[in-house]
Amino acid sequence: MGLGYVLLKRLQRERRRRRRSRHALVPDESIASPEKRKGSCYQQDDSPRSGKKMRYSGPYLPEEMWQHIHSLMPMKDAARAACLSSAFLYSWRNRPKLSFSTETMGIVEGTTDFIRKIDRVMEKHSGIGVKALTIEFNGLFSTKARSYLERWLQIAVTPRIEELSLSMSKGKAYYDFPCSLLSDGSGSSIRLLDLYCCTFHPTAEIGCFQSLTRLHLEYVRITGDELGCVFSTSFALEWLKLRLCRHIKYMKLPCVLQRLTYVEVRGCSRLRVIENKAPNLHSLHIFYQAYHPIQLSFGESSLVKNLSIGYSSVLNHACAELPYIFPNLETLTIRSLGEMVSTPMVPNTFLHLKYLCITLSAVTLPPSYDYLSLVSFLDACPSLDTFIVDVSAKHPENDSIFENPSHLRQLPEQRHDNLRNVKITGFRSAKSLLELTYHILENTSVECLTLDTSFESFRCSPGKPGRCSRMPKDDLMEASKALFAIRTYIEGKVPSTVRLNVVEPCSRCHVMEPFTVETRK
Repeated sequence: MGLGYVLLKRLQRERRRRRRSRHALVPDESIASPEKRKGSCYQQDDSPRSGKKMRYSGPYLPEEMWQHIHSLMPMKDAARAACLSSAFLYSWRNRPKLSFSTETMGIVEGTTDFIRKIDRVMEKHSGIGVKALTIEFNGLFSTKARSYLERWLQIAVTPRIEELSLSMSKGKAYYDFPCSLLSDGSGSSIRLLDLYCCTFHPTAEIGCFQSLTRLHLEYVRITGDELGCVFSTSFALEWLKLRLCRHIKYMKLPCVLQRLTYVEVRGCSRLRVIENKAPNLHSLHIFYQAYHPIQLSFGESSLVKNLSIGYSSVLNHACAELPYIFPNLETLTIRSLGEMVSTPMVPNTFLHLKYLCITLSAVTLPPSYDYLSLVSFLDACPSLDTFIVDVSAKHPENDSIFENPSHLRQLPEQRHDNLRNVKITGFRSAKSLLELTYHILENTSVECLTLDTSFESFRCSPGKPGRCSRMPKDDLMEASKALFAIRTYIEGKVPSTVRLNVVEPCSRCHVMEPFTVETRK
């Protein structure tokens, strides 16, 4: 892209110089002629409108090289270069990557203007050699755009296309993707298919997706059976992402998906069953807002090593089912989205787990929730190296150590000598959270303990613009209480071999009043 940009700037400078001097250059009869390449690098070429067009004549490069340079330019720069050079004009008409959005097309005055600009490009494009087509309507899709879009797809979707990405407008009518476009071999070359806010109804007759490696469907109306039609011939599929596809109830990953290694499913609220026979699936991510767990059928020899899972009451099901479904896990991220109950676990279940992150994101934790019960996860993970607890839920006031300053509980000693790194974000003054921290200091070989009281999703950096995320007054007060609790109950317990990092709210963006016991009174 750097070389193309430099050439474009040189063309523009030469054009300005020529206008100032008002001297015409000798027309170039043969760009490949060595005699014509001597002297100036830029010569004129005939143009239908002005009769003059700049042509770059040195150094000599093969036509394929010019086309490659032009294809690396952003759309705006590529269009400008085509206006200055006949060589680039030819490349523009055969540009392999077409990307249309409000960003690439510049300022647009509504849907009509957006459609007009895209249509002007597509009318002049030969349709030959298109390898990637991206159209992002960003709220500009309308009924009027449908007929235009289908014509653009007819031009671009050929047996050579490798990437197809369509993003319609959320909240408006779904676009009924014409699956017939992918028949007769047109779908066999596609490596990436990315659809947003579309209706997609593939059938067994649609043909083969033998080159498809990445499939991303978001807000797409498709059923489990229709998804199976895609899977049945997607022998090269490596990466699958489904988001908010609410018509899927059952998903089966067949054994023909030999290369599939990554699956992500989010917000597919009607999904009840995931059956996997893909032998090399290593990473699985499942998140949805529902109170029922998805039935997972992965066989006894599952090779899944990285699992992220989140739904209501997931902590309860994690201890009962996940160790048996995924016996080879090495990293596990659990996000509890609903009511939480303290649940013990059976020791030594995640034998290979090295990284565990638990996010508690319920609106408000129940007063009875016991952070100390999370020790059961440590007992169940003898190989654990990194343990992260992310507390983003609100706390009842009466669970603070300052409301109930009785003696801190201690569990029977059980060593976790492989644990090296512990981080608790959203650290609060909850009594059971202090008990959990104390247990970790007493019964592990932790080397680094980070207690983050900031509650900030974004933190500013010195010398860079922007401010930290806003913190409500209640959160600032809780952060002050947490800092006081750390100084009172934790700092004196930290061994010299442990590096303690305490993260406070940013002093540049927040004003926090220090907390004392007298302040509480």
